[in-house]
Amino acid sequence: MSNRISEAFAKGKAFIPFITCGDPSLEITEQLVYAMEEAGADLIELGIPFSDPTAEGPVIQEANVRALSGGVTTDKIFDMVVKIRKKTSIPMVFMTYANVVFSYGTERFIRKAAEIGMDGLILPDVPFEEKEEFDVVCKQYGLELISLIAPTSHDRITRIAKEANGFVYCVSSLGVTGTRTRITTDIGAMVKLVKDAKDIPCAVGFGISTPEQAKKMAAQSDGAIVGSAIVKICAAHGENCVPYVKDYVKSMKDAVREV
Repeated sequence: MSNRISEAFAKGKAFIPFITCGDPSLEITEQLVYAMEEAGADLIELGIPFSDPTAEGPVIQEANVRALSGGVTTDKIFDMVVKIRKKTSIPMVFMTYANVVFSYGTERFIRKAAEIGMDGLILPDVPFEEKEEFDVVCKQYGLELISLIAPTSHDRITRIAKEANGFVYCVSSLGVTGTRTRITTDIGAMVKLVKDAKDIPCAVGFGISTPEQAKKMAAQSDGAIVGSAIVKICAAHGENCVPYVKDYVKSMKDAVREV
């Protein structure tokens, strides 16, 4: 079982960036991983594009469309990870949708992801009650299936936390991914419910875009997750996005370190 995820959180408050694989290209995605690690990222979420990403706002939806139009496939992403793993052991998790895994073949997908050195899998469209078919296979191959909790989870938070692996992804606000001007959820209360049920790291995502927000969220949890704000930079700068993303990730990690 990979313990790279727990090691990432053991070092202090974590900053976790998300990028969509293949936007603008898989070559750039690979460079982004190295640049983000250099900038201080503790764990990286690699999005496998899907045509109907129900949890995503327009920014990541558009990135999915660009990546798929560019010919990105799950196998090409696996090949890219093989290259990345020759150069770095930074913890990485895939974020995608049940259909991507299911259509590839659940066992085949999870076995391959584990073999090439991925540490975990996030499937935002799989509710806790339906995770078993994926969870069993993940446990078999040593891949952490990351659980999500939302502000509406309430009494389910304890149940979800008890069975959680890797870290718990706390969804900061209702709705889809995207930047928010204000995050009003009581993150501290959500995190406390998780920690009372199980000693597991909690990272907060959805809506975080500024260093101030990242710092505030990290103060109430074990780390901050940022996706849309980074994907926006990739969209704005295309093939030249790497230094811009690197600077942004550094500013966010610096903010999280201040906690």
